Amino acid sequence: MRIALFTTCLVDGLFPHAAAATVRLLERLGHEVVVPPGQACCGQMHVNSGYPAQAEPVVRNHVRAFWPVVAGEWDAVVAPSGSCVGSTRHQQARVARQAGDERLAVAAERVAARTYELSELLVDVLGVTDVGAWFPHTVTYHPTCHSLRMLRVGDRPTRLLGQVDGLRLVDLPDADQCCGFGGTFALKNSATSVAMVSDKADCVQASGAEVVTAGDWSCLMNIDGALSRRGAGVRAVHLAEILAATRGEPWRPPGTRPAAARSAS
Repeated sequence: MRIALFTTCLVDGLFPHAAAATVRLLERLGHEVVVPPGQACCGQMHVNSGYPAQAEPVVRNHVRAFWPVVAGEWDAVVAPSGSCVGSTRHQQARVARQAGDERLAVAAERVAARTYELSELLVDVLGVTDVGAWFPHTVTYHPTCHSLRMLRVGDRPTRLLGQVDGLRLVDLPDADQCCGFGGTFALKNSATSVAMVSDKADCVQASGAEVVTAGDWSCLMNIDGALSRRGAGVRAVHLAEILAATRGEPWRPPGTRPAAARSAS
């Protein structure tokens, strides 16, 4: 298949290793990945902050950038983010209709129908759960709010994690509870957000995991911050990074080099 990667703002700006892992994983599975140069924000931040009018040109740009999937140049669009995929499916057409542009709304729906969160693409479209990954760590999975309630990805991520060689998957207490991020919610309601993420960090530590994973770096960023501030020793790793790891190319914390490269220098 020829698959277009929607990198998302947060991944592109702060966590590009998740996008790189998505590409590496899909190419290992035998697919071609393209990265459309005209892509930018999906408009979720604008909509969630109460600025739907300002989101309309953002939605227009997104539809323009990913229209080739409707035209047949690509087979699918994938994003390492349940949150942003949720926005394309449940917000973009509504924004266009509120702006009085039915043509844009229909176009947005057609693009969204071919856009998938990573675990959806792997399980539902590509029909795989064992991607040949190796990750020798104890891991717990946090189902982010948008992937859980908006996309309803269900057990797809844990089915994928369950097939990873060397990985021990442990349950996360109160897994369905929000981490408290919510984009600008964490800024406008910081005290509430801090209390929520503190509870989530307690649950991660109670699980006994070395690594907490999810399909959204936004939520992982919030959880990772809480864990690091308390010196918990638990790392946050995106689902794509775990699935991209193999014995030949094991996962390494971003910014580190292979042992051979370190010794050579």
